[in-house]
Amino acid sequence: TSVMNTEVAKVAQSGIREFDQKVSKVPGIVKLTLGEQDFNVPEHVKQAAIKRREDNKAHYSAQKGIWGVRQAISRYVEKRTGVEYDPDSEIVVTVGATEALYASLTAILNPGDKVIIPTPAFALYFPLVTINRADTILIDTSKDNFVLTPAKLQAALDKYGDSVKAIILNYPVNPTGVEYTESQLQALADIISEHKMYVIADEIYCELTYGVEHHSIATMLPEQTVLVNGLSKSHAMTGYRIGYFAAPKGFVDNAAKVHAFAVTCPSNPAQYAAAEALEHGLSDAVPMKEQYQKRRDYVAKRLADMGFKIVQPQGAFYIFVKIPDGFDESSFDFAVDLAQKAKVGIIPGSAFGPGGEGYLRLSYAASDADLKLAMDRME
Repeated sequence: TSVMNTEVAKVAQSGIREFDQKVSKVPGIVKLTLGEQDFNVPEHVKQAAIKRREDNKAHYSAQKGIWGVRQAISRYVEKRTGVEYDPDSEIVVTVGATEALYASLTAILNPGDKVIIPTPAFALYFPLVTINRADTILIDTSKDNFVLTPAKLQAALDKYGDSVKAIILNYPVNPTGVEYTESQLQALADIISEHKMYVIADEIYCELTYGVEHHSIATMLPEQTVLVNGLSKSHAMTGYRIGYFAAPKGFVDNAAKVHAFAVTCPSNPAQYAAAEALEHGLSDAVPMKEQYQKRRDYVAKRLADMGFKIVQPQGAFYIFVKIPDGFDESSFDFAVDLAQKAKVGIIPGSAFGPGGEGYLRLSYAASDADLKLAMDRME
C-alpha cells in the first residue's frame, strides 16, 4: 500500500502552470499564458507595507487577520455589495484567494459530497474538491454562451439532491471573461435558496469589468454565500498573497479553523498594504481597467481578422477563442504548435474542463509591445 494520500496522488499539476512551464523553455517566446499583470503595485500601497515593516509590525497577527484590515474589508464589501459582514466573526484574511477557496471547501466537504462547477472554469477548483475526497459535478456552459442556466442547475440538483454541498461561481469568469448579469444571478439564487448548500462566489475580478456593472450573489443570498476576493487582480498585488472570505458566522467558525491550521496567519506588511488599497485605493484599478479594455479590443480584432471566433469578454483580462475551422488538432496540440512555430504561449482550452476543448485562452495582461508581437507572430 502507498504511504501517500491517495486523493492528492490522483491530482495532476495545474494544467495552466504545467503548460506554462512547458512552453517557457521555447527560446524567445512571448507568453500570454498566466494572469500576471504588467502593472506595478500602486505607490501608496507599497509605502504602507514599507512603513509597517519599519515600524516593526512584523509579529504574528490575529489568526483571522489584523482587526483593522478586517474592518477595511467589511467597509469595502458593504460599499460594493450593500451586505454587512461583522469583522470579528464573519471575515477571514487569507493567503490569497486560493487559500480562501481551500479553507472554504475543506470546512464543508465530507467524502462523497458533491460540488457543482460550471465549466470552462479556473483549473484550480477541480483538485481542491478532489483533495477533500468529494466529487465534482461539471456543467458544460459552452452551448449557453458560457453562462450556467437555471435549467441545468436545477437538473443537477434534482439528480444529486442533498449530496450537493456547494456550487463554485466565478464571475467575471476565468477563462472566458464572461460576466453574469443581475437577473442571471437572481435566477440561480432562487433555485439555490431552496437547497441546503453554499455558493462559493469567487469575485476576484470584480473590479475589472468593461461596460457592465458587477453584481454579487451575496446581495441575494447572504446566508448561503461565501464571498471570496482579494487584492491580486484589482491592485496587481499577486505576490503579496492577500485574499479573504466573508460569510455567515456559522460557516466562518469552521473555515477559520482550517485557515489557522494551514497558515497560522497572513503576512503582516502585506495585510497593511491591503488595508491601504481598500481604504484609499478604490480608484487604483481604473487606469488599469482602461488599459485592459484597449488591449482587449486590439487583441480581439486581430484574432477575429485571423479567423478566430471570439467569446466577447466583459471582465477579467482573458480572451477565450475558438480554433478556426480546418485545424484538426486538439487545443493542446494547437497550443504546442503555436509555441514551437510562432513562439507565442497561450493556454489550451482543455485545461479548463468540459466545453474548453477546441478553444484557447490568451491573457491580455501583458505589455502593448508583447501583445503586438504575439499577434504578428500568430498571424
